[in-house]
Amino acid sequence: MSPLIGIAAAGIFMTSLGVALAVLLAIANRKLYVFEDPRIDQVEEMLPRANCGACGSPGCRPFAESLVEGTVDPGLCTVNATEMTQGIADFLGVEVLQREKRVARLACAGGTHVAYYRAKYQGLESCRAADVVSGGGKGCTWGCLGLADCERACEFDAINMDPHGLPVVVEENCVACNGCVEACPKDLFSLQPLSQKLWVACKNLVEGDEAEALCEVACTGCGRCAADAPEGLITIQHNLAIIDHTKIGLASRVAIERCPTGAIVWLDEDHGAVKGVEARKIVRMEPLPRG
Repeated sequence: MSPLIGIAAAGIFMTSLGVALAVLLAIANRKLYVFEDPRIDQVEEMLPRANCGACGSPGCRPFAESLVEGTVDPGLCTVNATEMTQGIADFLGVEVLQREKRVARLACAGGTHVAYYRAKYQGLESCRAADVVSGGGKGCTWGCLGLADCERACEFDAINMDPHGLPVVVEENCVACNGCVEACPKDLFSLQPLSQKLWVACKNLVEGDEAEALCEVACTGCGRCAADAPEGLITIQHNLAIIDHTKIGLASRVAIERCPTGAIVWLDEDHGAVKGVEARKIVRMEPLPRG
């Protein structure tokens, strides 16, 4: 066989193979093609791309898909600007349901000036790291360690650390992204409706006298708040006052007035966390000595 015939045969073979593969790819593409609504890309462009999970979806792309499917409400994205959320609703021809703003709330008031430490932690400046080392050295092992994991986790400048090592939530900036909730190793943060004014700033795990010996503002489970509050609003469970948030419409400042440690507070828009008239007055500003 001459070289020219061999080259021609090889060319014909490669051409035939290319045509066969192209036909197979065309058939596969036709059979396996999955339609994706082009509106998904457009909706995703109108989302903040924070991928924070506040909407309940693992990211903005899955949320955009759900929006186009019509299974979720655009208002579930608490991070997005109001005008952008409305823009998504207009684009999809749906309404934005009115939802009450939620913010992160901290169930602890045990700063360095009122909570005792059994040991001095030295190591990585992280609550999660400190918690691994005997709970971080704090006497009230359930309390905030004050090493600012929550502040670093917040991408919206909604958490600042106060002089006593406690995180303070800036409600105007909080978008309920859940970052601080996931970052806290003590499970002290939760997302609550802004209208919820009655709050127990403690997660005490021990009996009353012991709790107060470890933190001067701990809930001692004395039951006075439960006795004074509307029936069923507050119960004492495992030495801790628990508010039934399904009955928050019954909430009243009367529940805080006789709390001896000020563990249960009323969250006032102008004055912050207000304690009852019988709460111990804390005037100390300097940190308590550490073990």
